[in-house]
Amino acid sequence: MGQYLLIETHDPFTAADGGGTFGLGRRLAEEHDVVIFMLQNAVLATRKASSAAAALTPLRGRATLLADEFSLRERGIRDDELAEGVRRASIDELVDLVVRDGRKAIWH
Repeated sequence: MGQYLLIETHDPFTAADGGGTFGLGRRLAEEHDVVIFMLQNAVLATRKASSAAAALTPLRGRATLLADEFSLRERGIRDDELAEGVRRASIDELVDLVVRDGRKAIWH
């Protein structure tokens, strides 16, 4: 089983690939350990009231879903607004994930 870290930075409403990172995460999670770390405008998908949060639903329980705390704070997204299964994380945690042996990182 492989280990993957998918790092998403793009706004889920205007990204040209239509949420490709979440789709890739779903496919990889069928056979691998997957972490999706959302930062910058990608955290807009983490709001449970967001239409983009539906893309995260199939990933719950199959992948680890992390949202950058600085990006959340800058966009005024509180913990009680996060979609189920999404956890606030620090940039230090992202660095630890990137340098972990054997983990393949894909940045979008």
